[in-house]
Amino acid sequence: MRKIITIIAIAAFSLSVNAQEKLKINIAKSTIHWYGNYTFYFGGHDGTINLKEGHFIKTDDKISGGEFVIDMNTIKNNDIKTKEANESLVNHLKNPDFFDVKNNSLAKLVITKVEYHDSTHARLEANFTIRGITKSINFQAEFNFEELTMTTKFKIDRTRWDINYNSKIKDGAISDAIGFEVKINL
Repeated sequence: MRKIITIIAIAAFSLSVNAQEKLKINIAKSTIHWYGNYTFYFGGHDGTINLKEGHFIKTDDKISGGEFVIDMNTIKNNDIKTKEANESLVNHLKNPDFFDVKNNSLAKLVITKVEYHDSTHARLEANFTIRGITKSINFQAEFNFEELTMTTKFKIDRTRWDINYNSKIKDGAISDAIGFEVKINL
């Protein structure tokens, strides 16, 4: 009988030590700001895009993973003030030569690895799916456990996801890099 109680106690302790918790994010308070720049002169465009859903995985009181779904239909431009020009850019970004939103309305980022530098700063590895194409990325992030936030800035090479601009001058005027500034709130 004593052996059975000991085995149950060890099993319960093992489960509690490695217990994972799913922490749902607050999409209303979370933001994704995007940046696209020109290659050969200063300037570019910026805007926002909304999260549809997401969560972090917490293991032993630390963030150890997560999954975030982005609604590509919500892409907005912030820098063009005239309605017609703004709508023209947004519609162009939704076209097949960019994000092909009609066929790929969702993007997804899945955190696969978290390496902490200290208690609040970490290097994250993730699989990022855009246009149905998944590529591995990594970036630095900061966790604020008092405010229940994670912030990060990173860039991707859009051509890895076949995001190409069809024009006479091809992609020469537009940088291959797309920048993201992200704040995730619980």
